[in-house]
Amino acid sequence: MMAHFSQTWARRFLAPSFDSIGPGYKFFGPWSVNIFGENITAGRNLHLLSAFHAPVALCVWPGGSGKGEIRIGDHCLICPGVRISSASSIRIGDNCMFAQGVYLTDADWHDIYDRTLPVGATAAIRIGNNVWIGDGAFVAKGVSIGDNSIIGARAVVVDDIPANCIAAGNPAKVRKQLDPDHAIKVRASLFHLSPEEFTRWEASMDKVFTARNSWLGWLRAKFFPTLGD
Repeated sequence: MMAHFSQTWARRFLAPSFDSIGPGYKFFGPWSVNIFGENITAGRNLHLLSAFHAPVALCVWPGGSGKGEIRIGDHCLICPGVRISSASSIRIGDNCMFAQGVYLTDADWHDIYDRTLPVGATAAIRIGNNVWIGDGAFVAKGVSIGDNSIIGARAVVVDDIPANCIAAGNPAKVRKQLDPDHAIKVRASLFHLSPEEFTRWEASMDKVFTARNSWLGWLRAKFFPTLGD
């Protein structure tokens, strides 16, 4: 019941906030998702998890040149606390995963010398296909991350990261190359399951994320939230 309610909420209040969103999207905790601005799109099978204590925010700055955009590819996963803020351009490939607390921003949001000016310097961010960005990582303006690469937890990414590697640290540096002979199974494979297998997988995810949910619990958390909701 709560899973059905969540998806009804997402269709009514969140999907219309996207310029376009592909079929198969699924939102957990959609009432904690904030979508602001135009030029925000997502592909097929977006899975977005949010929570009262760690809301997800997708924001495109409405002023200035009006060129801000957020483009999210197919089969991506966004976890609680992720923030993506654009005044220029942020483009994310297919099969990407963003762990809790990841922050991507393509702008400084204030001029270095005139602190009254909004936005400041901007430069586009490009995230390749099948990129995994770890817990609490920060990706700065002008950065490109190549296909299949992994960004470690709490990394601060201020320079480009090539494809097929693991990068970590502050500033993030390449620490390891992925084995080119080892096959990588991407999130798209979930959506090639048989209908019966996918239904079982979805049910298992619903059970994990909604096991403690109830109508009374949702109303209490909405109007009288406590730490941990």
